[in-house]
Amino acid sequence: MRVEAFLLGVIAITSLMAGLFFLKFWRRTHDSLFLAFSIAFLMEGINRVATLNTVHPNEASPWIYTVRLIAFLIILGGVLHKNYGAQRSPRQRKELPPDQRTSTISSR
Repeated sequence: MRVEAFLLGVIAITSLMAGLFFLKFWRRTHDSLFLAFSIAFLMEGINRVATLNTVHPNEASPWIYTVRLIAFLIILGGVLHKNYGAQRSPRQRKELPPDQRTSTISSR
């Protein structure tokens, strides 16, 4: 049981760190996909810590998979919002200066 608890702790701390990593990028860019990944990884990390602190940790518990399903649905929602959602704000749009724009039509 000690090895399983150690590995579950490693997964928990890496999930929390990944959540903070994505949160940092969301604060810089305000991109909803980074926010979705941040929320999902933080949920996963908290879920793993909660599993570690139960008397009899059981990875087959339906509650654990419910939290995981919600986390994955948040990521899916972020991807869909990024691809099909509202128009990006001017801050998120990175316009290139005219001298750096490339034409898609090749001259012959």
